Amino acid sequence: MGFHWETTVIAIIAFLLLLWLLSKYAFGPLFGIMEQRRQLIEDQIGTAERNRQEAQALLAEQQQAIQNARKDAHEILEQARKTSGKQADELIAAAKAETVRLKEEALRDIETEKNKAVAALRSQVSAMSVLIASKIIEKQVDEKAQQELVEKYLKEVGGNL
Repeated sequence: MGFHWETTVIAIIAFLLLLWLLSKYAFGPLFGIMEQRRQLIEDQIGTAERNRQEAQALLAEQQQAIQNARKDAHEILEQARKTSGKQADELIAAAKAETVRLKEEALRDIETEKNKAVAALRSQVSAMSVLIASKIIEKQVDEKAQQELVEKYLKEVGGNL
């Protein structure tokens, strides 16, 4: 088996022809498809990165909204506590004022009833004085004794008031 240069040249020409045909009809479209695939993957990676950034922005926005909602809720609760405390103080003050008013009214009623009772007692004392005077007259007691008797009864009745 010897070396034949014609076979080698034919093999090299066949190889180059095969290489040219493969690159024109097989490798070109294959590399084009691979380039399209690479571009598609790059686009998808870019889209995924943009989506991730948007999601992070939305997450940060939602966290801020939640934080604001919590702050607002806390402020509302604090305001409600203050309002309820203020209303409780107002109700207590109103109740105290009403108690004072009722007490003063009761004292006025007591004073009025006391005055009525004193007036009634005075009228009874007057009636008793007349009765005493009539009994004294019946016994024909002198004027001095009658005066002492009236004063005695008035002191007794006045002391009981």
